[in-house]
Amino acid sequence: MSPTATDAESAQTTVDSHAPVPGGFREVITLAIPLVASSLSWTVMNFVDRVFLMRHSEAAMAAALPAGALFFTLICLPLGTASYVTAFVSQYHGAGRDHRIGAAVWQGIWLSLLAAPLILATIPWADELFALAQHTLEVASLEATYYRICCLSGPALIAAGALAGFFTGRGQSQVVMIVDALAALLNIGLDYCWIFGYAGFPAWGMAGAAWATVVALWIKALIYFAIFLLPRHDAHYHIRAGLHWDRALMHRLIRFGGPSGGQMFIEVAAFTVFLMLIGRLGKTELAASSLAFNLNNLAFMPAWGVSMAATTLVGQYLGRNRPDLATRSTWTALTITTVYMLAISAVYLFAPDLLASLHWWAGEVEEDDQVRQMLPTLLMFVASYCLLDGMSIIFAGALKGAGDTRFIMLAHLVLGVAVVVGTWVGIADFGLRLYGSWAVLTAWVFALGLTFWLRFLFGPWRSMRVIEELPPVAE
Repeated sequence: MSPTATDAESAQTTVDSHAPVPGGFREVITLAIPLVASSLSWTVMNFVDRVFLMRHSEAAMAAALPAGALFFTLICLPLGTASYVTAFVSQYHGAGRDHRIGAAVWQGIWLSLLAAPLILATIPWADELFALAQHTLEVASLEATYYRICCLSGPALIAAGALAGFFTGRGQSQVVMIVDALAALLNIGLDYCWIFGYAGFPAWGMAGAAWATVVALWIKALIYFAIFLLPRHDAHYHIRAGLHWDRALMHRLIRFGGPSGGQMFIEVAAFTVFLMLIGRLGKTELAASSLAFNLNNLAFMPAWGVSMAATTLVGQYLGRNRPDLATRSTWTALTITTVYMLAISAVYLFAPDLLASLHWWAGEVEEDDQVRQMLPTLLMFVASYCLLDGMSIIFAGALKGAGDTRFIMLAHLVLGVAVVVGTWVGIADFGLRLYGSWAVLTAWVFALGLTFWLRFLFGPWRSMRVIEELPPVAE
């Protein structure tokens, strides 16, 4: 009687006692830590960027957030689609079809070039777009300047998302960590020189901050591209052979990655509209909510890194037709995230002023008694939904690794509309105030977490694949 594949796999594991257990803690953490570090490096970069702009002028600080938010919202759809290359790479790699990986990454790069004209076409409309916000003339002018320059980095940001998928999908997340950290450090250095005028750079203030972002992102994309084209990669992953436009593969990338980008757009748009509605309650309520969301990033960004690890491992194991190991990887990722969420929730509950002091030092939010009094209650809401938020992030990441992106997008669309309409009607017709609005937001996060948990338990993701099936003869 011939041994099964599972028996052979078990025997190999026994021989190599140092090999990580498939889907176990060591495998997930090894892949996730560099991704967490990568996400945190950009969080630190954005924080330092805001500190520099606040030291330059209060108007520049006020203009940076809405201008950056509009730019990111604009590129969410193509960025999310191109970044979904990660799932294709992981499934091809797991299936032992590495020769298809080069072609998959190239489709993401072509997508970034297709999106470039659409992004650049919005530049002439920048003044009109920010005039709609009815900000002061000084702030609106700075917003338009920042937005116009940042648009030049759009193709680089999207291409870098696709190229990062080449490394993450194969489990080489440490490359992503190093490249992203170098780009973040470069951005910080250029910010300092270009905003204030040091080391021979002109003191361009807001424009200097935007140009620093553009240069750092293009250099980041070029570094990824140079590593991607290394001869050893070309020989194994058919990089140059996959350079051509692959219509069938591009169709699959848009089919599965398009909903992923749509989900990202819907989620960002829902949070943006929620903040705009909170702004109707008053400046203090908006300041306190903005600070609470900034502190919420301490929970979200590490969970996102672990989620990317879950996406990769689910894709690889489904490529090997091992849904049992894909399931184990997901539960391991959820356990790690839950432990972290419990720890950060304790900090939110028992040391809110310690976290907020960093932002008050940066001048992001005016330190006054009203904001200080509101913040602990808002962080109680954050702490209450952290566990469900972690569930939502991890299970959504696992479903993305399988290709269940359409369901994720529809769930975000339905629940995103619900939270926006609920907050809008509550404020306009029922006198809902700050804490009531945050209760609606908390219910939204709870609903997302439970929805993706049930989909993971009972959905069809175990039989889904984003890569094409081989004909029986080829198999």
